[in-house]
Amino acid sequence: MSESPLVVAISGSLRETSTTCLALEHALSAAETAGATTELVDLREWELPLFDPDDRDRGDAVALRALLDDADAVVLGTPVYHGMVSSALKNALDYLGRDEFRDTTVGLLATAGGGSYGPALEHLRTGVRTVHGWTLPHEVGIRNASDAFDDDGAFVDADIEARVRTLGRMVAANAGTEPKAAV
Repeated sequence: MSESPLVVAISGSLRETSTTCLALEHALSAAETAGATTELVDLREWELPLFDPDDRDRGDAVALRALLDDADAVVLGTPVYHGMVSSALKNALDYLGRDEFRDTTVGLLATAGGGSYGPALEHLRTGVRTVHGWTLPHEVGIRNASDAFDDDGAFVDADIEARVRTLGRMVAANAGTEPKAAV
């Protein structure tokens, strides 16, 4: 790992006024304050056609894998659709695998239009575990996300802001951390 760890956040929202992107920007700001270099992958700006296992290098897939290979930690952010991870994020994750996530610290964030985000976070934990990544125990779910920010993009609720900033700091602090071997 370099002196300044690289934390990459992937936003699974394709909405132009995305609360997921906004929350990830706050998390990345906290990671930068903690000494990390950061990059936000806004999937609206990436060409990732529907995943085809017979052609894993379509569109920007090679560039996405290279960026994740360089990352010391990752934050995955998703809006919640029908209790699940967005199709955009799931599609991006299908292009990635153990080579990109093995022993990588991963933070999780979900934004819900209503109140239920638990199943989406569980799906992300399961997916990360399957590719041998390490999810932080601190994760963030934001209920009624469209009401979570003021017109300037600041959090309305100080408790939610603190949770998101804690996620960013924890990802930076644990970036590149090798998991302890079982005794």
